[in-house]
Amino acid sequence: MSQHEEQQPVITDEMRGFIGMRSIPVTYTVEKHAVERFAAAIGDANPLYSNSGKASTSSHGGLIAPPTFYRSLLPGAYPEEFPEPFAHILDGGSKYQHQRPAKVGEEITVVRELKNLFSKSGRMGEMLFKVAEISYLDSSGDLVATQETTTITYGHGEPDDGVKGH
Repeated sequence: MSQHEEQQPVITDEMRGFIGMRSIPVTYTVEKHAVERFAAAIGDANPLYSNSGKASTSSHGGLIAPPTFYRSLLPGAYPEEFPEPFAHILDGGSKYQHQRPAKVGEEITVVRELKNLFSKSGRMGEMLFKVAEISYLDSSGDLVATQETTTITYGHGEPDDGVKGH
């Protein structure tokens, strides 16, 4: 690129219009077998995840899910498709805030809200960072957990699965 060519900004006004947009809510039932499989996959043998007898005498009054189980409850799409300029995707990390564990049998509604966009140049070229907050709500609408996620997209070519919609 010569000095006289103007570089196009990565973040457009159309993209900025997505800040504050909320995804379509999705409701899940926390199923016992899903919790057991998740706990086994992460190697957590806590009896509160699988032993109904022990769990019923706990302060939770029944089976609960591991704290990171919320990550398996995926948010819906945004009402409009994000104008993604890049083809590849990286997980930039997550931060959780837990109010209480998810209980087996309860319904949890998941909503994602785009909070911020920024770009950086790195060894992979220009990268777009999308910071979103995912809220997990019980059937009363009370917040049970949040997850702040950072998604990084970069590069061109054949898109990775899942790039659209993040």
